[in-house]
Amino acid sequence: MKRTLLALSCLMLIISGCLKDTLETTYTYTLARPVYSTAAEVRNSIKNLAAEPVSAPGKMYLFGSYIFLNEINKGIHIINNTNPAAPVNEAFVAIPGCGDMAVSGNMLYADCYTDLMAIDISNPKAVVLKHFVPGLFPDRKYILGYNAIDSNKIITDWVVKDTTITSKIDFSGTRWFGGGIMFDSRAQFTAFSNSAGKSTEGATGKGGSMARFAISHAYLYAVTSSDLLALDLARPEQPVWKSSTTLPWGVETIYPFKDKLFIGANSGMHIFTVDDPAAPKKAGTFQHARVCDPVIADDEYAYVTLRSGSLCEGFINQLDVVNIENIFSPALVRSYPLTNPKGLDKDGNYLYVCDGTDGVKVLDATNINNVTIKRNISLKDAFDVICWNKVAIVSAAGGLYQYDIRDVNNIRQLSFIGLKN
Repeated sequence: MKRTLLALSCLMLIISGCLKDTLETTYTYTLARPVYSTAAEVRNSIKNLAAEPVSAPGKMYLFGSYIFLNEINKGIHIINNTNPAAPVNEAFVAIPGCGDMAVSGNMLYADCYTDLMAIDISNPKAVVLKHFVPGLFPDRKYILGYNAIDSNKIITDWVVKDTTITSKIDFSGTRWFGGGIMFDSRAQFTAFSNSAGKSTEGATGKGGSMARFAISHAYLYAVTSSDLLALDLARPEQPVWKSSTTLPWGVETIYPFKDKLFIGANSGMHIFTVDDPAAPKKAGTFQHARVCDPVIADDEYAYVTLRSGSLCEGFINQLDVVNIENIFSPALVRSYPLTNPKGLDKDGNYLYVCDGTDGVKVLDATNINNVTIKRNISLKDAFDVICWNKVAIVSAAGGLYQYDIRDVNNIRQLSFIGLKN
């Protein structure tokens, strides 16, 4: 007991200043300073540039014989996929802050931080910006603490460097709380982090399950973290905002199927009808634990991948099969454990699921009460997959992969567009 009291006494003396009032410490942190260009410069630069190597592949959209592949926050690669065994990376369209896209007819719609761009792709080798709608996506106003679009200027690049400093911690303003926590009432700390099926097809192409844009009934639908936006495409080159529907916070994805929209959020899947395309109406919700939630659907079932992660906060990693025959009361059929699933798609009776370090899992969903693993395609950090014409197109950490899936027992790689060195 005496030793305990002595130790506590010494600690209190140290904190109260019986030793030095300051302590030197050295640490290294990363600083990033945004590089701005004027809005006019950015919009004038939205045109075809020479093809660039893939660096940070993101979401995909298929249209005709082309793949539009997002380079996260930088723009869109235009890839001629006439021959999936030999795709040609033809051009790059620089769009700062771009993360989503969709195509209808000859128009490509893409985000530029908070703004929506309408780009004519009649000639994919000579695209032209036709129109932009400002301020549609307010939750993209800030990035790393800076205004993404500020005073008519737009962040187009970052100057990043590591900085090592030595500082003195002053204990003279320290307070002591029971339980052993020290707190300097005058200190302020800032942390910096930098990390750089079926669907509506034909004239509107096909997007992946991770998309935030969807096209249906001549409308562009887009989701922010808490809203569903509807834009009329009667004049494709000039989308017109029609309505905004408030959703529970945490919306992540949107998937169109026939006259319905399936919206994935980190607390559930929401089903909307578009009988009136200008004003989508909520039908039903399937609730689940707080996790990330991409979704695809067909006439009878929705397939929802739930995953844990720092942004999603939950700890569940699984596939949920949900009966949606009654869209007002969707019901869970069964859940299947997975590793860390992201995007998914369906070809016939087979589900293709991007499952973290496990690559792409091929699941036999012939019997939805007994979904089994048919095989696994080994890939590093597969992000999203689109199945089209018996080809599975996968966006992964290593680049863009394509697989012949005509014979599920003999899936073979057709091509690969890799990352730059």
